Amino acid sequence: MASSSNSRKTYHVFLSFRGPDVRNTFLGHLYTALNQSGIYTYMDNEELRKGEQITPELMKAIKDSRIAVIIFSKDYASSSWCLDELTKIMECKKQKDLTVLPVFYKVEPHEVRTPRGIYKEAMAKHEVKFGNDSDKVKRWKEALLDAGSLSGWAFGDGYEAGFIQHIIQEISSRLDRLPLEVAKYPVGMHSRVQELKKILNLQSKDDVLMIGLWGQGGVGKTTLAKAIYNVIYREFQGSSFLEHVKENSKSSSDLVALQEKLLSEALFGKKFAIYSVGGGSCLIQDRLHNTKVLIILDDVDDVYQLNALAGNCQWFGNGSRIIITTKDRHLLTSHGVDWNHMYEVKPLKNGEAVELFRKHAFLGNQKIEISSNLVDRVVHYAKGLPLALEVLGSFLCGRREHLWQSTLDKLAKNPQKKINDVLKVSYDGLEPHVKEIFLDIACFFNGKEAKYIRNVLDSCDLDTIIGVEILIERSLISEVRETLQMHDLIQSMGMNIVKEECCDDPGKRSRLWLHDDVLRVLSGDVETGVVKAIVLKLSKQEEMYIGRDAFTNMRKLRLLILHNVHNPFSGPIHLPNELRWFEWPYCASIPKFSDGPKKLVGLDLQKSNMKVVPKQFKGFEKLKFINLSECKLLVCMPDLSYTPNLEKLNLRGCQNLKHAHESIAYHCKLQLLDLKGCSKLRRFPDIPNKNKSLREVILNGTSIEELPASIENLVSLKHIYIENCKKLAILPSSIYKLQNLSALRLGGCSKLIKFPKEEEDSSDPHKKTGFPKLHILSLNGCNLSEAEFLENLSCFPRLQFLELRGNNFTHLPTCERLHYLHGLNVSYCPQLQEIPKIPKKLIYLGATNCESLSRIPSNIRDVKIVQLTSCHELVRNGFSIDDLLRLENFYCKDCCQVFLPGGEMPKWLLPNKEGYISFVTSKDLYKRFLGVAFCVILRAEET
Repeated sequence: MASSSNSRKTYHVFLSFRGPDVRNTFLGHLYTALNQSGIYTYMDNEELRKGEQITPELMKAIKDSRIAVIIFSKDYASSSWCLDELTKIMECKKQKDLTVLPVFYKVEPHEVRTPRGIYKEAMAKHEVKFGNDSDKVKRWKEALLDAGSLSGWAFGDGYEAGFIQHIIQEISSRLDRLPLEVAKYPVGMHSRVQELKKILNLQSKDDVLMIGLWGQGGVGKTTLAKAIYNVIYREFQGSSFLEHVKENSKSSSDLVALQEKLLSEALFGKKFAIYSVGGGSCLIQDRLHNTKVLIILDDVDDVYQLNALAGNCQWFGNGSRIIITTKDRHLLTSHGVDWNHMYEVKPLKNGEAVELFRKHAFLGNQKIEISSNLVDRVVHYAKGLPLALEVLGSFLCGRREHLWQSTLDKLAKNPQKKINDVLKVSYDGLEPHVKEIFLDIACFFNGKEAKYIRNVLDSCDLDTIIGVEILIERSLISEVRETLQMHDLIQSMGMNIVKEECCDDPGKRSRLWLHDDVLRVLSGDVETGVVKAIVLKLSKQEEMYIGRDAFTNMRKLRLLILHNVHNPFSGPIHLPNELRWFEWPYCASIPKFSDGPKKLVGLDLQKSNMKVVPKQFKGFEKLKFINLSECKLLVCMPDLSYTPNLEKLNLRGCQNLKHAHESIAYHCKLQLLDLKGCSKLRRFPDIPNKNKSLREVILNGTSIEELPASIENLVSLKHIYIENCKKLAILPSSIYKLQNLSALRLGGCSKLIKFPKEEEDSSDPHKKTGFPKLHILSLNGCNLSEAEFLENLSCFPRLQFLELRGNNFTHLPTCERLHYLHGLNVSYCPQLQEIPKIPKKLIYLGATNCESLSRIPSNIRDVKIVQLTSCHELVRNGFSIDDLLRLENFYCKDCCQVFLPGGEMPKWLLPNKEGYISFVTSKDLYKRFLGVAFCVILRAEET
């Protein structure tokens, strides 16, 4: 139950069908539409069926699918193979591991389930063959009854393409509802789920019930809620699991975001714009009052949250179930939850506790020699709380017996230990620098992006990579979807550790994060010498007076992060030189530091009012990250020679920035330079010497007129973005010397009428040139008058995507030897007359609105996806429907049906919901490609 087996299924959909009825009509269209929607579908090849019994491979395919679509056609029941397949499908459904959706194709549902008509005739023949009392026939009839009673789709006659699209939408929405991660070792969950199911009374289809799960922190309320969700969510029209409601509803805007998420999840991804909590409540009632939904509100601590998200049962459609988890039983009572609809989540029984602890402490290896007496004693202190058992087990895992004894001695000193103290045993065993990391995450960064946290804490010399790994191993944090997450009980324990440093004086604590504590320390005359970090992130802007010397005495201050804090004091704030990370968007004035070297590593003053950078960062040798984005008054870029360790410089949106400082050329460590939207920037500096550090340059939306020939000296450059630079007219041929370039994007540079050709270096004819690593070349909308640069195909040996939309060339050189090319787009090139031979691996060819196109390559049939909209000259030249039908994949615009006469789509080519093509790289990174629907469109009136 750690995660549902659904998340590991091989297929999204299994199609059960009778071939002669539907294979070449409805089934073929449905199968194609499924694949083109990114739904990986198993369709059996009926011609290869042998014998009377379905094969083990087919049985496995059913088990390995998330949804089975059964197409009940006229002759379906005449096939014993189909009926065996149906029986297996319904068995898997009963095991709660398969969703079954019937399609009644030109038959009535009652014909299937009774059976009647042709289905009755078919079953009579089976009875003659196998006998009236045959168990096999009885199982078939039972399967027909069960499947025929399910909610599905019926089609008699009409608009088949629209019918198919409706099926696709429903299947897509069900696939989007993925099961939740529950627990690594779900000990004791099964019995609790069964008990909870009785309270839920799922057999009652008319009642709307609110169920409350209550219990102490760490007892497993969220785990149980996720477990029951995975078991029952398929029985509802829509579902939503809102985790951490308390944490995520600290303000009205937070609650609005939760309301939007609830509606979006319950209604299959639809987007809603909500502007107030009251408006959100009304919208939830309006949209869900006729929908059977499963809503789980996890970790609720205020009736205001319930009133906003699930005011009462009348908000939801018949059969809905609302599950609330909380530590406060009275909260449930005050919201009207009946006592017989409350479930107390109790600690694990002793046997369950021992089992769970052993799984974490021994990782399934029972041979480690630790006496059972020690195990029992540790379990005793955990009091049956799964969180404590997990933390203690992870802490003691792999340790020798004397360390177990030492841990128990600590716990024995106070037999009345609370859970916080039990959890603290794991904290006490950490090295000092790992404790610092733990407390920073607990107080400031729970749920934040892992990369950001590592950058911030690395600036404090905390060796974050190994520290985070240790915290994960000890079960104190987890890494989920590139964020670092901490259980609220563990977070509370960490915060309490800091608060207990001095209970009545926040100025004597190492960390400050609460509004009142920060206000007291910054506005009062209190001792602040021990403060290491202040992180205050307010939900909306608030005025807070901070005097010039508020931070002067904070000699140990290393982190200062203030969001939505407006300081009415107009003068500069003085900061200590020990500060490592300073983040204050909309900062009213530029801060000052003392004389001497500074330890600052990260500086984020985005959207501030600075015009010039003070003293050009002199003395800031340790700076690695500078973010001055959206500083709209900034007119000059800092001299980077004063920041020799700088890695990332973000000046995006600095509209008045006119000059890029020459120090860029000489910097040895700068990796990212973002100048996007610096609309007054006209010149990129010369790079006179080899620069081995810069890897990414973003110049989109600048007024640069040309790139210097010395750009070739950016020898490590991988990505350069120069899109929508309307004044860019010249690219130097030396750009071919960028041997590490992977992506070159020049879309929208409307004055760039010519892309340079490679020129041989007369000084060194043996020097390598070209783009040996270039994967993406985008020249959309550049008004290119010719494409001669493509004649030397050796310059682009690894090119995968070539985007040439909206240009003015008449001919395209042959691309046949671009062996790695997957996508070619020449749409909206009105002068283009011919597309010559194309490479064998090409998957997509776009030629929409190429009005002069009269000739296409003879090997176009090898292309998986072709788009030929409004190519009038091509039609006048004799291109016909017969030619269209020979293509591998085409789309008829008028009947809205998709066909794949020649084969299947590649498994790694997926569409997203907007109809764009996505390619999955070896690192599972989805890249949006080309921005067009993948199909062949040819208007009927043109043929």
